[in-house]
Amino acid sequence: MGEGLHVDEPRVLMVDDEKQVADAYALRLQDVADVTVAYGGEEALAIVAEGRPPDVVLLDRHMPGLSGDAVLDELRERDLTTRVIMVTAIDPDLGIVEMPFDDYLSKPVDRPDLYAAVDQQCQVLAYELLGEYFRRESTRAVLAADATAATDADERLAAIEADLETAKQRVRDLLPEADTLLSTFDGIDREGY
Repeated sequence: MGEGLHVDEPRVLMVDDEKQVADAYALRLQDVADVTVAYGGEEALAIVAEGRPPDVVLLDRHMPGLSGDAVLDELRERDLTTRVIMVTAIDPDLGIVEMPFDDYLSKPVDRPDLYAAVDQQCQVLAYELLGEYFRRESTRAVLAADATAATDADERLAAIEADLETAKQRVRDLLPEADTLLSTFDGIDREGY
């Protein structure tokens, strides 16, 4: 585990149009996280579209082209399971009340505060994913126990099982005690459905 973090190498996307700033924050996290850097909003969205979403996005608000606010809105529209921390020199005002970010840090941010914010958001994400896993596992158990299920249920069951595997792996990546929690849930008698 990284110094000051409960999770081991979370996937972090650092987004800032100022190359020196983005690189400095990435450098602060390089020993404790798998960091990818984007130097603008469009590049950030392209990176996110490439594969598994980052666990945490550190996002500057004031960028030319696609602003951090617009990137945040797009990330939420894509319904990604990721946490977003605004890291910006813009002082918060009442306009942030409606913004769907998970945390807001004012620059400059020192290393301990950066670690704490990333760690906290990764823990929240892990439990969010764990809840999603439990919900999908319950649905899978009900479908699997229903011998009269239609053929299309087989396809839905396969999709749910793929989602379960993805969620399980992300939880394991983020939460050291994941296997204990997952096995406790798996131990519940589900035959009565």
